[in-house]
Amino acid sequence: MTDSQPRLVVLTGAGISAESGLKTFRDGDGLWENHAIEDVATPEAWVRDPELVLRFYDERRTQVRRAKPNPAHHALAELEQAGFDVRIVTQNIDDLHERAGSRDVLHLHGEILKARSSIDPRLLYPLPRGGIKLGDLCDKGSQLRPHVVWFGEAVPTYPHACDIVAEADLLLVVGTSLSVMPAAMLVDQAPVECPCILVDPKASQLSPNWVKALDRPASQGLPTLVEHWKRENRLWVPEWL
Repeated sequence: MTDSQPRLVVLTGAGISAESGLKTFRDGDGLWENHAIEDVATPEAWVRDPELVLRFYDERRTQVRRAKPNPAHHALAELEQAGFDVRIVTQNIDDLHERAGSRDVLHLHGEILKARSSIDPRLLYPLPRGGIKLGDLCDKGSQLRPHVVWFGEAVPTYPHACDIVAEADLLLVVGTSLSVMPAAMLVDQAPVECPCILVDPKASQLSPNWVKALDRPASQGLPTLVEHWKRENRLWVPEWL
């Protein structure tokens, strides 16, 4: 690999984490772990019942720590370790990409293993263990909150994500459909000539004509693609797609 190697940009969503056993929010019933989203994942919920919100995210944090990266996470990390230019933009708040070994990961919706100030989003605090309790304060004296983007809040890293996608030579979408925001808008930021591959059990049903579909779960589809790329020592869209 040379410094001028093509860049692979990977957009990952809830599906890749679900294969590691992490339950995710689904639009179908509006519930996340038997909680209404408006009760645990909105600014209004935080004002109304911060103790419930903190307890909810403490439980999710415990689940994340117990979860393990699956073959899809490992495949992306192995590709990077083989010398490929791999940039990951994820909608997930877990650290499974990082634990698998990926080093260039942008979290659109924050990171559950960090706390942040309620008044200054620049003040972040890692949570290697334990959680956040009422009375845990930042350096400016405000209550700490989960470092996640709640429904109704702006996505501060979105402009950076757009810049990353704009420099893609090949775009790989995994664990999220091309009809779900913000992935759908991010795909539009890719160069016109940039090919796109969607890895999903229903990829053929979800993909527009210009997207190549790989109808497999992430934990099967990604290792297959990565082995092809490593063997050829180049990024390409396989003829069998």
